[in-house]
Amino acid sequence: MERKLTCIICPLGCELTVKTEDKQILEITGHTCPRGKAYAESECTAPKRTITSTVKCADGGLVSVKTDKPIPKEKMSECMEIINSIKAKLPISIGDIIVENVFGSNIVATQNRR
Repeated sequence: MERKLTCIICPLGCELTVKTEDKQILEITGHTCPRGKAYAESECTAPKRTITSTVKCADGGLVSVKTDKPIPKEKMSECMEIINSIKAKLPISIGDIIVENVFGSNIVATQNRR
C-alpha cells in the first residue's frame, strides 16, 4: 500500500510517500530532513494531534486552551468531552494547567483571564 502525506513539521511542506505492507513501513521517500521521516513514521503507525479549544469559565466567559503535548488521534473526541465538561475558576494565566493528565497531556490556558 502507498500513502501520500504532506509533512507539517517545518515550512518546507515536503510531499512524502510511505510504502507499507501488513502495517509495516517498508520505505519513506520525499523527506528532506530526519524530522519529515519521523513525522511520516508517527502518522502511519500512531498518529497524534494537539487539541486547541476553549473552556467555559465560572463567570460565563471563555478561555482558550490547548494540550501541551499531542494526544493519540483516536482519543480526540474523548478529550473534547472532558474539555466541554470543565468550568475554570478565574483568574487564569497563560500556561496554567486547567486539567492534568488527559491521555498523557495537560490542558493548559493559552490566554490570561481575570
